[in-house]
Amino acid sequence: MRVLGIDPGSRLTGWGVVEERGLGLRHVASGTIALGSRATAAVRLARLHAECVRLMGRWTPAAVAVERAFVARNPQSALRLGEARGAVLAAVATAESALHEYTPAEVKLATVGHGAADKSAIRRAVVARLGVAPRLSFDAADALAVALCHLDRAPLARRIATALARERVPGRGRTPRSGASVGQAVRVDRNAAAPEEAPPERRKCGPDASCVPGRDSGGRDVPERRSRGGWS
Repeated sequence: MRVLGIDPGSRLTGWGVVEERGLGLRHVASGTIALGSRATAAVRLARLHAECVRLMGRWTPAAVAVERAFVARNPQSALRLGEARGAVLAAVATAESALHEYTPAEVKLATVGHGAADKSAIRRAVVARLGVAPRLSFDAADALAVALCHLDRAPLARRIATALARERVPGRGRTPRSGASVGQAVRVDRNAAAPEEAPPERRKCGPDASCVPGRDSGGRDVPERRSRGGWS
């Protein structure tokens, strides 16, 4: 699986290609897109869009991982970064590539092991994992870290997507409507009164002590016994 990581920037945009082969990772290529400062913002964004499309056409990645925007202290910087991300996202859509976005904290956690790592720590971790030259630029190292973050999370994401797809298949995992499903809780109203039991049938005796055969107070059958004056 080949992944193109991109770290958008208003002046410098880092990119890096990482390939997964079996249980190992291989650094394919990396670099930066220098947009300059003399050209207008529209020209820089157009160039960024064109360069990203060219990278995806050259390296044909299976997925593109982009670092998600963060809240900057300077509103003007946040605006410029948002414009650069928009150009990158438009390029990914133009190339019809699969897009995945990760926050800076997620990238740092996957690369270094904690979400407060600085750029030097990220570069050292990328150099150690991929065996690239230590002179790697910070922007390219950030882009490679984004690609590594996606490769670390991709197996779990695929398993979740497969499980969700199975649940959407009609008729799978469902039970007939006529009966309760396995494990379905049966609601019992504990406050409902128990049904009243019919009182036991008693023998009715007349003035002449003649009785009708029946049951005693315990509900047991009473044998018929005949006396001189009749039934008793």
